[in-house]
Amino acid sequence: MSEEFGPDFITVTDEDGSEFELEHVDTIEYKGQVYMAFFPADTGEDEEDEDTGLIILKVVDVDGEEQLSTLDTEQELEEVYDQFMEALFQDEEE
Repeated sequence: MSEEFGPDFITVTDEDGSEFELEHVDTIEYKGQVYMAFFPADTGEDEEDEDTGLIILKVVDVDGEEQLSTLDTEQELEEVYDQFMEALFQDEEE
């Protein structure tokens, strides 16, 4: 992802209808599935007790439209997280 134009942001809506903004970090393909990694966008509020870790979502096709979805299992999340960390450390070495 090129940082030439600055970071990419998206707004997502959760199951409860709450909207929040995410900053796109990277996209990878793993085992034939596309995954996207995000960090919560800075809201300007000091919310130390909120989880601000990496958020990984997968791209799914719903009625011909690409949508983001949570991962199905904890094992899938761990495997994909490891792939993102490998890619991140590889980029740092280059």
